[in-house]
Amino acid sequence: MPSATRILVIGASGGLGSALANHYAAPGVRLLLWGRDEARLRAVAASCTAAGATADIRSQDLADLPAALAALAEDDAAEAIGLAVFAAGLGDIRAPGDLVEDAALVARLAAINFTAPTVLAAALADRMTARGSGRIVLVGSAAAFHALPFAAAYAGTKAGLARFADALRLAVREHGVTVTLVSPGFIDTAAGRQVPGPRPVLLQPDAAAARIARAAERGVAHAIMPWPFAALRLFDRLLPRPLRDRLLLSLAPPPRGARGSGG
Repeated sequence: MPSATRILVIGASGGLGSALANHYAAPGVRLLLWGRDEARLRAVAASCTAAGATADIRSQDLADLPAALAALAEDDAAEAIGLAVFAAGLGDIRAPGDLVEDAALVARLAAINFTAPTVLAAALADRMTARGSGRIVLVGSAAAFHALPFAAAYAGTKAGLARFADALRLAVREHGVTVTLVSPGFIDTAAGRQVPGPRPVLLQPDAAAARIARAAERGVAHAIMPWPFAALRLFDRLLPRPLRDRLLLSLAPPPRGARGSGG
């Protein structure tokens, strides 16, 4: 269990975020849970308090950056946040029949998957460096390693988040603050099950939460999970571009209603 003064989980109303909150819940632990779904947040908080933790909730739209920044400053001033896990995110693919994703979808994913976590992480890192301690965990995706033509916004925003996390890590590492990027593969959440196509090496949310917590505790710079996705990252880098392009194009899920290959 980390020695953090307070643990912030952003995205705690989602499948992975709620698993992280419950993983950390224990006597003496003080949790701050942010999410979009207030009813879900209350249920997660109740589960955490049953495990002996104290849990405060905040229903916050991350797309409203001025409000989110003000809320973060307020929460951190009330009690210093020692560990922050940014687990909120949106995943989607282009609509059936479309060649590219809708522009509004791209904007929404950019706001939630990249702009909000980077802005909030930067603001919190500034406060943590002033204190000389703190841990930040940014949950990305193994999709960041690949140019997915059917999910350009998702892959692109997660790739941007990965580069930001690495740069922020270097900026603050001499000031008592660690930054960990987590790049998971497929996680068995309600949101993940809505995306068509196969999901190999599927992680359960509680197992993913435990791995993320271990990486944060050790101060790992980049944790890819499970390991086959690290191999796929290397494979993508080594494959000649024409072959890589053909392979990526073949991965596009069939139109909804089409007969799949099983599974």
